[in-house]
Amino acid sequence: METTATTKQLLKGGEWLIKDSNAFETFTPEDYSEEQLMVRDMCLQFLQTEVLPIVERIDKMEPGLMPSLMEKAGELGLLAASVPEALGGLGKDFVTSTLVSEGLGGGFSFSVAMSAHAGIGTLPILYFGTEEQKKKYIPNLASGKAVMDLQNQEAAVMP
Repeated sequence: METTATTKQLLKGGEWLIKDSNAFETFTPEDYSEEQLMVRDMCLQFLQTEVLPIVERIDKMEPGLMPSLMEKAGELGLLAASVPEALGGLGKDFVTSTLVSEGLGGGFSFSVAMSAHAGIGTLPILYFGTEEQKKKYIPNLASGKAVMDLQNQEAAVMP
C-alpha cells in the first residue's frame, strides 16, 4: 500500500482572507488571555501618558527626549516582550509581542524608534548571536539602558 505525505502550507499575511483556512489557526481578540489584555492596555496607557502629550517635542528631535522615552519603555519591559527572562526580557509569546507592537504603533516616530530597537536592533542578536553576544548586549537592549549609554557617549564627544 502506497502512502503519500501531505505537507501543510502555512498561510502568510492576509492569505486567510482568500485561501482555505482553519479558524483554529487564527488568533482573534476574543482569544487573548487576561495577561495579554493587560499588556496591551499598558502599551496604550504608555502612549497616552508618555508619548502623545509630547509628540511635537519628539518631532523636533529635542536632545535626550527619545532616549529617555526608550528607557521608560524598557523599564516596563516593552522593548523586550519576546526576549527570554534569563536575558532581562518578559519572555512572552508571539501574540503578546505582536500586541506590544500594535499597542505602541500609534506613537508616530516613537513607534518607529521602538520597533527598530526591539526588532532590527535586538532580535538578530537574540536569534543569531553567540551566547557571549547575547549575554553582553541583550540585557542592556531589553532594559533600554543601551540607548541611554549611546546618548551619554555621544554627549561626551560633542563640543
